[in-house]
Amino acid sequence: MYFAALLARTEDGWEASDTELDDVETLSDLADLAREASPDEDTVLVLIEQEEGWFGVVRVDGEEDPRVYVSDAAAAARSSYGEILLTDELLGREPGDDGPDLDALDLDGTEDGEPDDEDAEGGAAPAGSADAVPHGPVGDARVLEDLGVSEKELRSMTGDAVNEIAEVLGASEVLETVR
Repeated sequence: MYFAALLARTEDGWEASDTELDDVETLSDLADLAREASPDEDTVLVLIEQEEGWFGVVRVDGEEDPRVYVSDAAAAARSSYGEILLTDELLGREPGDDGPDLDALDLDGTEDGEPDDEDAEGGAAPAGSADAVPHGPVGDARVLEDLGVSEKELRSMTGDAVNEIAEVLGASEVLETVR
């Protein structure tokens, strides 16, 4: 189950709105949606979570490029919402590159043409698959630092991260109204 919400910082505190991501196809679309939530170019956070899987934070400050943090890139890569966040830039690859050609790297020490145990069992993931995406967090872990959530705290959050973030921001009540 997914949950996505926008938190816009205003003069009066945080305002929350749930958001429908069905028409959002790219990070740029998501940033535009966030900017629409704050005509005064205040900070807007897009919080996305897949229950028991992963969470993501997109921060948009006016016309600046969005800053993104994803708690588990490999889990997010298996999600249409996660794919929006996992840009080539965030994953450190060239645009259009699906990652390294793992077969050409010969990182496991086997000779070319010699199957390793994973290949024999069918366990090796092809390049470009979700498993070629790093397991664990990617992105800007300091995305919320000036708002009271340190890098260490963000990286340690798991199951109920969206609520934990909202609580630190003082926005848990407004978030609860859209949940």
